Amino acid sequence: MPETASSSTGSPSTGSPGSPSTGWTSAGWRAEAVAWLDAALAARGARRTGEVEQPRVRPWATVLTAPTTAGRVWLKASGQDTAFEAGLYLVLREVAAEWVLDPIGVDAERGWVLLPDGGPSLGAVDGLADALVRYARLQRRLFPHVDRLLAAGVSDMRPAAMPQRLEQAVSAVRGELPGAFTDGTAAALVADWSAELAASSLPPSLDHNDLHPENVLLSGRFYDWGDSVVAHPFAAALHPLGVIRAELGDTAADTARDRYLAEFADHATPAALRAELALACRLGIVARTLTWARAAGTGPSDFADAPRLTLLALLERR
Repeated sequence: MPETASSSTGSPSTGSPGSPSTGWTSAGWRAEAVAWLDAALAARGARRTGEVEQPRVRPWATVLTAPTTAGRVWLKASGQDTAFEAGLYLVLREVAAEWVLDPIGVDAERGWVLLPDGGPSLGAVDGLADALVRYARLQRRLFPHVDRLLAAGVSDMRPAAMPQRLEQAVSAVRGELPGAFTDGTAAALVADWSAELAASSLPPSLDHNDLHPENVLLSGRFYDWGDSVVAHPFAAALHPLGVIRAELGDTAADTARDRYLAEFADHATPAALRAELALACRLGIVARTLTWARAAGTGPSDFADAPRLTLLALLERR
């Protein structure tokens, strides 16, 4: 299973203040985590067959892995801002099991989840459009369960919350921003977009918020949910369509967009759905800015300007 704490092509999972990474490398923490891993395996009738390794330690999460009689397993321990991922797996396993890995063990209070090896990721952009169609079906399955997602701790980025989220994003950005972010221009636009989307017939759902080829398995399942938010469903298309557009061009991106929107054809006309997607992706930029801002506070120095650069895209024409 590829790294679950960050990726090379997308944003990192949300970080936690006061990095716990030192604790994650302590002998005491490791012993506690290994004991929990072994107990979770035993509850499934499996056991370890080799030593536990810790291939990734990041300020926002760490990953342990070990060979077992049930195959290789991966334990992800998240910082407090993404600890919801463990509890989110419980909802996803119940509601949309065919699209996620089945966790071997979950400790929602500590933010620990033990997963089986999911096999190779999609890797290449080819196939991402198909994945986006599957993701639309997952989102529809989750429509009736938004309250459970929020109760699990997934951040609220529904349209009504976005004017306040923009204020938070602007405050979190280091460096200079254009006057539109300080004179009320951007705030007025976000308020208008939010009001329009709030009137949509589409209910909110789960926005993975980092959907790219490394977070899609060849088996068709999705993973690495640490950036997820509850939002207008079409916000989830922001990142994958951007990746497709950058790698394969405008025609491929527009085709992928229309295939995704076809899954929601019972809600509005194609033109109306395209208009909603454009607004939802605009607001999705605010959510991604906040994700980058949290990571920039604890992550490598090359993350430092990512929040500002992300927010600047809010006012770009496309």
